Amino acid sequence: MLRYIVSMITLLATSLTLTINAPADLTPGASRRPLPEVALTNSKGAPVKLSGYKGRVVLLDFWATWCEGCKEEIPWFMEFQNKYMKTGLTVVGASLDDDGWKSVKPYLREHKINYRIVLGTSESAKQFGVDQGMPVTLLIDRMGRIADLHLGMVDKAAFEHEIRILLSEDAKTATD
Repeated sequence: MLRYIVSMITLLATSLTLTINAPADLTPGASRRPLPEVALTNSKGAPVKLSGYKGRVVLLDFWATWCEGCKEEIPWFMEFQNKYMKTGLTVVGASLDDDGWKSVKPYLREHKINYRIVLGTSESAKQFGVDQGMPVTLLIDRMGRIADLHLGMVDKAAFEHEIRILLSEDAKTATD
């Protein structure tokens, strides 16, 4: 019986490790669908339209201050923002905290996040699978189309590789 329990724990741990570290895959350019309108607001309550970032690669991360996986990914996204901002990457974090800026502002002060933070809504986030858990991260190509949608944590190196691929695409390559 003890062997069975140990085997099941090992199997479960291996399964969780594979899920957490699974590499993300880019959708081929011709198959990418346009990003739907997403309800996002800034700290003053004004709407933020992701279409304003057309021409840039956007990493859109749905997160919350209480989400442990999100907290692990945020430093990676800060690194990506620093490293690739000049070549066309914009990182946007859409918080889904129930109490909004009340939780987010102190978190931002403490963690000095270097990319734009907005508030998302549970309704807009559900279209990307957020109702199945967080984090949920999208990579949006320069033409405003979803190149990758990843439920759960991403493998940092695989995700960075995809960012580099998207940054190297121009409008012609992105449609091939």
